[in-house]
Amino acid sequence: MMRHPRVWMGLLLWLVMGPAHADWTVNMRRGATDVSHAVFDLHMTIFWICVVIGVVVFAAMFWSMLVHRRSNGHEPAHFHESTTVEILWTVAPLLILVVMAIPATKTLIDIYDTSEPGLDIQVTGYQWKWHYKYLGQDVEFFSNLTTPAEQIHNQATKGEHYLLEVDEPLVIPVGTKVRFLITSADVIHSWWVPDLAVKKDAIPGYVNESWTRIDRPGLYRGQCTELCGKDHGFMPVVVDVKSQEDYASWLAAKKEEALKVKELTSKEWTREELVARGDKVYHTTCVACHQAEGQGLPPMFPALKGSKIALGPKEDHLNIVFNGKPGTAMAAFGKQLSEVDIAAVITYERNAWGNNVGDMVTPKDVLALKQAQE
Repeated sequence: MMRHPRVWMGLLLWLVMGPAHADWTVNMRRGATDVSHAVFDLHMTIFWICVVIGVVVFAAMFWSMLVHRRSNGHEPAHFHESTTVEILWTVAPLLILVVMAIPATKTLIDIYDTSEPGLDIQVTGYQWKWHYKYLGQDVEFFSNLTTPAEQIHNQATKGEHYLLEVDEPLVIPVGTKVRFLITSADVIHSWWVPDLAVKKDAIPGYVNESWTRIDRPGLYRGQCTELCGKDHGFMPVVVDVKSQEDYASWLAAKKEEALKVKELTSKEWTREELVARGDKVYHTTCVACHQAEGQGLPPMFPALKGSKIALGPKEDHLNIVFNGKPGTAMAAFGKQLSEVDIAAVITYERNAWGNNVGDMVTPKDVLALKQAQE
């Protein structure tokens, strides 16, 4: 007697919650590359082969049940070891598999053909962001989520590209074969952009290869698809495909920017300048674990506000930020951030949230530590 109310309650919830479902589609997307088109066409070819097989098999079943049913006076046939039937049900599936294997093999060969690229990019997964290094170009940068915390905590309306927007997209030129060398610095991640038909695991100590060639400029979005920690859902991928001219201008600007960052290391900084820069670095790189007001998420992510590290010797603070802390979730930022950004974020942490130590770490201090450990 209790089943009927539950059924009606389920139907009511489905009607109420139905409009709240995320946008879902029945089929996979066609994508924007030749490989993605080949994958989609292969998918549709196999799909329709399966549909035909299903129609034939179920039609034969239903025809047999209806025409040869007992109520029409039919008696079951008795036969054993029919050579003809055994040959048919062996040869027919074999032929079907061969028909499927031919286009599948061709598509797989294309997917794994990473030879003769026009551009090599190393993609490294970190908890929880992506690092892109243009090999041979002296250009590298991190790509971080930029969706405001207010949207994540339901304090503001979700944006059009909620959790799929970054501060630094991966930029590649149109019409160029780009090879991705995908790895990880900590745990297993997965770099996935559905429009490019690229999905590869990023595994520590191992390099996976993939490639793409896009003939249409635009923005293409994806995300990490491997459960990699508490902020797994907050490391999106954005690929910005530019024309050859725009890409050349962007690359030149990035190289100039890298030179300026190196020059900033020798600059004489004031504490106020470092605190201002460190504020931005902290709220981009550190806020996910240590929180906006430095209160942390104990015990895994300790507070910085009033902590022994932030109030203690600056050398200890620099060492733990630069080298990390083995056995904990504290990553080593020595290879992730520039000397200027490391100095800035440490100075900020030592003079924010009421810590007010009053000292500062300079980029020269960070450079000296780096040279001592090389």
